[in-house]
Amino acid sequence: MKTCAIHWFRKGLRLHDNPALQAACKVADDVKPVFILDPWFANNANVGVNRWRFLLQTLQNLDENLKKINSRLYIIKGKPADVFPKLFKNWGVSHLTFEEDIEPYALTRDSEIKKLADEHNVKVTSCVSHTLFDPQRIISKNGGKAPLTYQRLQTVLSSLGSPPKPVDSPSECKTKTESDHDKKYGVPSLEDLGKSEKECGPLLFPGGETEALRRLESMMGKKNWVCTFEKPKTAPNSLEPSTTVLSPYLKFGCLSPRMFYYKLQEVYNKAKHTSPPVSLLGQLLWREFYYCVAVDTPNFDKMEGNPVCKQIPWDTNESYLKAWKEGRTGYPFIDAVMTQLRQEGWIHHLARHSVACFLTRGDLWINWEEGMKVFEEYLLDADWSLNAGNWMWLSASAFFHQYFRVYSPIEFGKKTDKDGDNIRKYVPQLSKYPTAYIYEPWKAPLKVQEKAGCIVGKDYPKPIVEHDKIRKKNIERMAQAYNASKTEGGGAKRKSDSSSSQKKKKAKVK
Repeated sequence: MKTCAIHWFRKGLRLHDNPALQAACKVADDVKPVFILDPWFANNANVGVNRWRFLLQTLQNLDENLKKINSRLYIIKGKPADVFPKLFKNWGVSHLTFEEDIEPYALTRDSEIKKLADEHNVKVTSCVSHTLFDPQRIISKNGGKAPLTYQRLQTVLSSLGSPPKPVDSPSECKTKTESDHDKKYGVPSLEDLGKSEKECGPLLFPGGETEALRRLESMMGKKNWVCTFEKPKTAPNSLEPSTTVLSPYLKFGCLSPRMFYYKLQEVYNKAKHTSPPVSLLGQLLWREFYYCVAVDTPNFDKMEGNPVCKQIPWDTNESYLKAWKEGRTGYPFIDAVMTQLRQEGWIHHLARHSVACFLTRGDLWINWEEGMKVFEEYLLDADWSLNAGNWMWLSASAFFHQYFRVYSPIEFGKKTDKDGDNIRKYVPQLSKYPTAYIYEPWKAPLKVQEKAGCIVGKDYPKPIVEHDKIRKKNIERMAQAYNASKTEGGGAKRKSDSSSSQKKKKAKVK
C-alpha cells in the first residue's frame, strides 16, 4: 500500500541535519514538504520587510534544493489547524513529521495539530534539531529546572558529552507533483504578501541553506581567526562584519547548530584555541543557554510575571523611544548603529549592547520590552529566546547585575573606530565633520558646523539627554529598584546557580 507523509517545515529550513525530514523519507512513498504561511505571524509577530525577504529567499532556495532530490516545496496559506485536516484527507496522509519548537505559540499550535493528527490516524514524529541538545534533557539533568547562569550550563553540559552528530541530507525524497505545482504551491513574492521590494535595504546576507553552508565553509577556512576568536575583542562598528554573521541562518534553521559545532571541532582539534564564553563555541552555548531558560520560564519575554526578571519602574516616553528607533538621539554612534539596523537587518553584538544600554538603564530609562520589539522588527536574526534574554541581560534585569557598568555613547565607539568612518557611512549628514567632533558634533564651533554643512539642532539633532548627568541618576534608580526587588523577592536567582559567571562578558553568535 502506498503511503504519504507530510514534512512540515517551520524553522529547520534545510536538508542537512534534518532528522524529521529523514524520518518522512524513510516511511513514505510520497513525501510532501510543506511550509504554511500562518496568518498568526503576520498579525502577531513584528516582522520587518528585510526579514520577510530573507524568509522568501530561504524558501526559494529550499525548493531548489528539494528539486535536486526529486521533491518540491508546497507553500500553503492558512491556519495550521484549518490546513492540516484538509491535507490529511486529500493526500491520504499516514505520517506527519516536524522539528520541535519551544516558543509559546509553537507549543500551543503543535499540541493542537498532534490532536488533529490523532483524530485522522496520522502518526506524528517530532525531532530536536534546532539546538545542540534537547533543552528538556538539560533541564532534567539540572534537577528539573533550567540553569540560570552560563557557568551552571557548562557544568550540566559537561555531564552530557558531545551533542548528537548531524545526519546527512536525504539522497532522495520522492514527491508526486502536479503540472500546475508552481501556480498552486509556489513561493510567493514580497508583493504577494503586501510588501514592497523598494522598502528593503541592501541585500548583504541572502537567505537560504546554500548561502549558510557557503558562509560556514568560508569562516571555517580562516583557521587562525577561528582559533583566536574572542567576541569582546571584535569591532562593533567596523565597515565590514568582524564576526561570522551566521546568526540569521541559525535563526531560520538554514544552518544546523550541530553542523556548526562539529565543523568547529575539526578546526579546534588541530590547534590551540580560545574557550567559552568568548570563543565561537561559546557563542553557540549562549544560544543554548537562552533556549533552556526560555522554555522553563513563564512570561519570558515580559517583565511582569517573569520570575527571573527584576521589576524596574521604567518610564514611558514615546518621543525618546521614537528618536532612538529612528536614529535621532543626537549621539552619532548610537544613531549610526540604529540606522544600520533599520537598513541592513544586522548589527554587531557589542553594538546591540550599546544601543540597548542607552535605551534602558544607561540613558533613556525605557522598558527593555520596547527595545525588544524594535529588534524583533528589524533584525534578520530576531529569535524569540535570544532577543528577550539579551534585552533582560543588557538592561541588567536578569542574568547580569552590574548595573553600574554603563556603555558610553561617545567613548565606546572610539575604541574601534576613532575616525568615525562608521558614523560617516550611516549618518551621512555628519560625513564632513572633523574627526575631533565626529562623536560629539554639538561641541564643534559654529564655523566648523557651517563648513561641514550640518548645523546641530537644525540638520542633525542635539543630544536628547546629557549622558554624564543622566547616567548617574539612572544608576541611583537601578540601586533603588534592586533594593526594592530584594525586599519583594523579585527576579531572585536560585541558590544552585552560581553568580560568578556574571563577571564574564556575554556573547552570542553573530
